[in-house]
Amino acid sequence: MPLILLRIAAGLAAIQGLAHGTLVWRYRPHHGSAEVAVIAAMQSHRFNFAGMTRSYWDFYFGYAMVNAFVCLIEAMLLWQLARQAQSSAYPVAPIAAIFVLFNVGHALLAARFFIPTPIVIDLALAALLAIAAVTPVPAPRATSALEQQVPRVPAPT
Repeated sequence: MPLILLRIAAGLAAIQGLAHGTLVWRYRPHHGSAEVAVIAAMQSHRFNFAGMTRSYWDFYFGYAMVNAFVCLIEAMLLWQLARQAQSSAYPVAPIAAIFVLFNVGHALLAARFFIPTPIVIDLALAALLAIAAVTPVPAPRATSALEQQVPRVPAPT
């Protein structure tokens, strides 16, 4: 069961990352001239920050793309964690719990500063991961004495 939950969570995190990156990359202002003016001001006013010349747009756009990238890394880590869930629950539960905290924290930040869509996805991820963290992993299938004694012969090629 944790394997399936973690794979679903990995897929959901990948969708979140790809959707976020695509929406940020393709976004065009459509809320009128005031929005266009704000974006133009963010892009045109450049300043020295930590030895680099940057604009507020650089920070805004760059952070949005970093966030998409983080979601994709989360998806890859969850996919790998699912592989661990096949053999042992020990390494899975604490790591899944960390991702629960990450997604709840991300949802809280999104609730304060962004829109509802990422909140729904983050809370769904947190729920899947919380269930995966507390779901016991089935014991490996016991092999019979005959299976243990008989060597497997590779098929002829």
